Amino acid sequence: MQTIDFTLDWKLKLQNRFINYVKIFSTSDPESETTPSSPQQWDMANFLFEELKQLGLSDVSIDDKGYIYAYVPSNLENDNEPTVGFISHYDSTPDFNGKDIKPIIWDDYDGGDLLLNKETGFTLSPSKFESMKDYVGQTLITTDGTTLLSADDKAGIAEIVTAAEFLLAHPEIKHGRIALGFTPDEEIGRGAHHFDVEKFGAEWAYTMDGGEVGELEYENFNAAGAVVKIHGLSVHPGYAFGKMVNAGLLAAEFAQMLPANETPATTKGFDGFFHLTDINADVSEAKLQYIIRDHDAEKFEARKSLMETKVKEFNQKYGEGTAEVEIKEQYRNMKQQFEGKMHIVDIAAQAMKDANIEPKIKAIRGGTDGAQLSYMGLPCPNIFAGGLNFHGPYEYVPLESMEKAVKVIVNIAKAVKKQA
Repeated sequence: MQTIDFTLDWKLKLQNRFINYVKIFSTSDPESETTPSSPQQWDMANFLFEELKQLGLSDVSIDDKGYIYAYVPSNLENDNEPTVGFISHYDSTPDFNGKDIKPIIWDDYDGGDLLLNKETGFTLSPSKFESMKDYVGQTLITTDGTTLLSADDKAGIAEIVTAAEFLLAHPEIKHGRIALGFTPDEEIGRGAHHFDVEKFGAEWAYTMDGGEVGELEYENFNAAGAVVKIHGLSVHPGYAFGKMVNAGLLAAEFAQMLPANETPATTKGFDGFFHLTDINADVSEAKLQYIIRDHDAEKFEARKSLMETKVKEFNQKYGEGTAEVEIKEQYRNMKQQFEGKMHIVDIAAQAMKDANIEPKIKAIRGGTDGAQLSYMGLPCPNIFAGGLNFHGPYEYVPLESMEKAVKVIVNIAKAVKKQA
């Protein structure tokens, strides 16, 4: 297969594009019912929309909910090839501060500690994150220790846009029509809710939303969100005997009722979990927010039932109506949607091999827009975007990993033309 000539100019273009993206505040808001869930996401959406038009992509559009679609036209004389798509989300997680991101570029990383913030002493160290040792001599992009980086998933966006620009600049690379899609609110489980699969027009697609180089995933968690509300009774503490019901204390008790060995920190592989993501409490009211995850459908249903059972037990102990729970499904395991369609995964695996990357096919301990999209009729495996330590101040991405992702996208575009 023809080698992709990804020169230094293209590498710097990729780096600068990513830096521009992460500086735009675009955190999503799980408490909001709008789409996008936060006004700041429109800043990123409009920036990206204008950029795609300026690059010369065709049929660039943005709808009233912030979903962006664009296309690299086919350059084949007789185009009967399938349209393949690439998708990324532009929101960043509300799990950590995503405002005023000040990325730091570390050229030729020497393998030692990186002091990200001199004022606080915040350090990114291979003694805590051994994966850093794999990137000695490369260019690392990190936070300054006060924010996340938003490589999840602005690395994916930068890779898709750069690959599209590269294909437009190299007409000698023959390919069919390529669809690009960019979504809001993936981090709060709503990224595909309003995605227009018919308008997108692809037979299948890939989300560029994975982690380390080589990741290729077509299995993921079944996922739900749960909100437990506990109602207390506030009276003056001097007269509280026999009267006060402290919702904060009850919330702490409820949190201990779920299995202690079934949390994200105590499980791995295909093990599911209950994850307490947030708790707000005072004497009168408490709210606990959970995510529920399991790869196995039956175990997933059992987890939801257990949550409901624990609420019933709580009410039996403290009185009916003391606690209530609302459980909402977010997405399902997409594995079964690939029965008879494994060529979609095989094409991506071969594209990696053609870029001298060993595919690491595994199940996602999480989810992507692709999980929902697969159930909407758009089979959509997940490919690495290169970032590591997502959702916190230790997040970083090697520029060379992003470069490899661009090469994989280009190789897929060529392979679809070759295979079909």
